[in-house]
Amino acid sequence: MAVWLLLSGHYTPLLIGFGIASCLLSALIAWRMAVVDHEGHPVHLGPKIIVYWGWLLVEIFKANLDVAKCVIFPAKYLRPVMFTTKVSQKSDLGKVIYANSITLTPGTVTVDLDNDTVMVHALTEASADGIKNGEMDRRVTAVMGET
Repeated sequence: MAVWLLLSGHYTPLLIGFGIASCLLSALIAWRMAVVDHEGHPVHLGPKIIVYWGWLLVEIFKANLDVAKCVIFPAKYLRPVMFTTKVSQKSDLGKVIYANSITLTPGTVTVDLDNDTVMVHALTEASADGIKNGEMDRRVTAVMGET
């Protein structure tokens, strides 16, 4: 609703009232349909996820530099590898955050996510080692509050 108000420029009480009513009705319908749940809207992760996002952004930046080296000097740096590694997250949300974090990092793609393993394709041995060392897995586990 806020985006619509900013973009439309119409601020009459009637339209604002209709907007509030439609937002409340949509929220009520979603709640009654059990669409809103603990994993669907993980507000409980709070500040821990913000810190993780900061760390992930730094990792994405570093991986961008590695991919740039692969593009400029493929014969020297490009060594594709496919491997599987264990997933220590217990919840589906934790597993999805971990798999998506791997895919968001340039040079690595999650190919398959099974119950307790993830198959990853990496452009270089170094990026594969970055996943295999388990740092990202540990950080996602910490964010999820799992041990």
